[in-house]
Amino acid sequence: MSDDSHESNGHGPGEGPDAHENVPSRQRRRFPGISSRAYEHPADRSALVALRKLSGFDTVFKALSGLLPERSLRLLFLSDSVRVSDQQFVHLDAMLRDACAILDLEKVPPMYVNQDPQPNAMCIGLDEPIIVVTTGLVELLDEEEMRAVVGHEVGHALSGHSVYRTILLFLTNLALRVAWIPLGNIAIMAIVTALREWFRKSELSADRAGLLVGQDLKASMRGLMKIAGGNHLHEMNVDAFLAQAEEYEAGGDLRDSVLKILNVLPRTHPFTTVRAAELKKWAESRDFQRIMDGHYPRRTEDKDTSVSGSFRESASSYASNVKNSKDPLMKLVTDIAGGAGDLGGRVRRGFGGSTQPPRDTTPDD
Repeated sequence: MSDDSHESNGHGPGEGPDAHENVPSRQRRRFPGISSRAYEHPADRSALVALRKLSGFDTVFKALSGLLPERSLRLLFLSDSVRVSDQQFVHLDAMLRDACAILDLEKVPPMYVNQDPQPNAMCIGLDEPIIVVTTGLVELLDEEEMRAVVGHEVGHALSGHSVYRTILLFLTNLALRVAWIPLGNIAIMAIVTALREWFRKSELSADRAGLLVGQDLKASMRGLMKIAGGNHLHEMNVDAFLAQAEEYEAGGDLRDSVLKILNVLPRTHPFTTVRAAELKKWAESRDFQRIMDGHYPRRTEDKDTSVSGSFRESASSYASNVKNSKDPLMKLVTDIAGGAGDLGGRVRRGFGGSTQPPRDTTPDD
């Protein structure tokens, strides 16, 4: 694949008024026509393929858009944030155009910087995605780290995640308003919980998109470390940070496994160490190398994607994760599936019960 950063708009170097408007600022691989399926996590991809194939899906969500505060959000950011352009936050504008050129996203989404000390970024919108980054994030990250974040958000836009993120925000807000209605709240929270599980997987997809845009794994790792520990890189170490993810997955007993599930349920994002470990694993995979070599699914093929095939791939991914997991609960699930004996004893020991064999209570003859 060509790395020529001047391939754009049908003009050669210096030709045409927009010759440098939408091209990477330095030599990076570009992925013409790339489908978001190339980088999507299997669980994320299967949900998206099913929704895209669902008859009337677009019509339903267009109708629902009248109930959502999307117009209000757009007006809010327009009136009370700074819109990124060639006159404001110029370096972010260049990054955004770079990211859109690399992932071949034709329409550059509007981007805003919002005053908030909490480092954060999001991509929302039903009709058209908008990207918002906080001042806390802009001040925390260096240029290459920020480039990965911008690529992350452009990946959300390319995948269509902004639609579901907007729905999630709306339903979460609605759940708070109807909390006094027991059954209504339970029904909404069930949907919110399912959406959160999908969205956590979509974050892993977007991390991969960020790596494809930045093409610098170290910068992606640094960014995640800073989000976890602040601007103290001289006090942090990538290997030690990744070791935390290993310890988190494998450590503890069944009680810790249950607590992990409870801790993650209210979150829209996976834990930072887990994201770093997942991204490093993908960066070392053959799938990533094939994309970098120019072998990836194209958007022109999306209409032919099989829903059942995507679900099989998702199920296979989950099964593989359970089988290879070092988490005590996942090991127990694997043993149950394999027909292991003395599961009752293992469960007792897993929850901190006695590890001694049962005493023989048979009376003496």
